[in-house]
Amino acid sequence: MLVNHDVTDMIQDIPDDMFQIVGIDKDTEAPTRPRIGYWRDAWRRLRENRIAFVALIILLVMIFFILFGPSISGYQFEQIDAEAINQGPSAQHWFGTDDLGRDLFARVWQAGRVSIAIGLLGALVASVIGSIYGGIAAYFGGVVDDVMMRIVEVLLSIPYLLIVILISVVTDSKSLGTMLVALTLTGWCGIARLVRGQMLQLKSQEYVLAATALGVSPMKIILKHMIPNTIGMIIVAITFDIPGYIFSEAFLSYVGLGIQPPSTSWGALASAAQANFMFYPSQLLFPALMIALTMLSFTLLGDGLRDALDPKLRK
Repeated sequence: MLVNHDVTDMIQDIPDDMFQIVGIDKDTEAPTRPRIGYWRDAWRRLRENRIAFVALIILLVMIFFILFGPSISGYQFEQIDAEAINQGPSAQHWFGTDDLGRDLFARVWQAGRVSIAIGLLGALVASVIGSIYGGIAAYFGGVVDDVMMRIVEVLLSIPYLLIVILISVVTDSKSLGTMLVALTLTGWCGIARLVRGQMLQLKSQEYVLAATALGVSPMKIILKHMIPNTIGMIIVAITFDIPGYIFSEAFLSYVGLGIQPPSTSWGALASAAQANFMFYPSQLLFPALMIALTMLSFTLLGDGLRDALDPKLRK
């Protein structure tokens, strides 16, 4: 106790002018980087991915020509010119003409409208159905999950080509709507399994368990916690599904099960051009090039989106 009193007396004897208030160094407390939102940061990281950004630019250019290309050419895609049959690329016909004298530049971009529409609509419809189905299976779990996943496995075992043939025979139609129904009838199963797996992981997260313990309603948990944390994966899945639907449509049109005249698509153009490929290869080159560019661009963009939307890779 004597020692404590001595220390106290020594502290009291120190004059106040020997002390200096240091305060807070504002520079050291300043944030190292500005605060930005999740989507803005994802856009920044996507721009830094040069390959994905170039793929995005290519897709935007192609969409521009798909929308305005037939008007730029000055020809109607079904306009027949008997004096310009099987011509090569020229200043008058930029992509040449086909065996009926129709301008291929206008036809390629008109066909792109059908192919891109099938790719976008098919992926969107499949993603909506698959997300709802997978979310329900993951949330309820147990017997409901087992039964719903067995149904998915049965549907995945059915070849889509067989489904397309059956629907075409039953409906006696090969229109755009028939093609969409045939491709999306089992196309949602893949994304349903992805969403289910992601939802099962989210159910065990601390914030979901905390919300459940606090009495938050299941619908609110799904809408505010589970779905927002799955949107990134769904967007990436859509980007990867689009080239698959475009290729499926092109293949079916190539073998005669897809879009039929007077409508056209890239697959239908390739099917019509393959008979004259040895003599007029340019007629097959341009639709095949558009299919390849679109599929490659969407695949590279999807790969870039997967990296940009992953919060674990945030720097």
